Amino acid sequence: MTKAKAKKTTQAKRNAAKRLLADNRLARHQYEILETLETGIALMGTEVKSIRSGQANLRDGFCLIRKDELHLHNVHISPHSHASTYFNHDPLRVRKLLAHKKEIQKLRAKLDRKGLTLIPLNLHIKGSWIKLTIGLGKGRKLHDKRQEEKRKQISKETNSALARF
Repeated sequence: MTKAKAKKTTQAKRNAAKRLLADNRLARHQYEILETLETGIALMGTEVKSIRSGQANLRDGFCLIRKDELHLHNVHISPHSHASTYFNHDPLRVRKLLAHKKEIQKLRAKLDRKGLTLIPLNLHIKGSWIKLTIGLGKGRKLHDKRQEEKRKQISKETNSALARF
């Protein structure tokens, strides 16, 4: 195999490895994300098949720390259509997130501050693993949301004006 061909195949593998499966776009509107963390997620086989087919909803999800473990709550993963009811999973079950103890302790220390919460941001494939990106967020008030929209609108207008000239 030539170097050029090998380079193309590795680039294709990297692009395939960054595939986004589910996104929580509303979270970035409702919360100011201060910090992000990529974690693993403990899933059943039918959950993996459902997530890969795009049947996951992160919109109402949140994360809690209990007994030095991270848990994902209220994330809906639809039951797999080609599995029997015996082997299928509960769509809203609590799932364990996989992170190092030091990372969990740092998050717990930051969560003790008033008004911070852990929000799931997106599900993606990294290599052959399904990963969840969680964000440490502070809730935005209505006036903060309006200011953010104004700032985005102004930046769009300036970019379009610069593109015209």
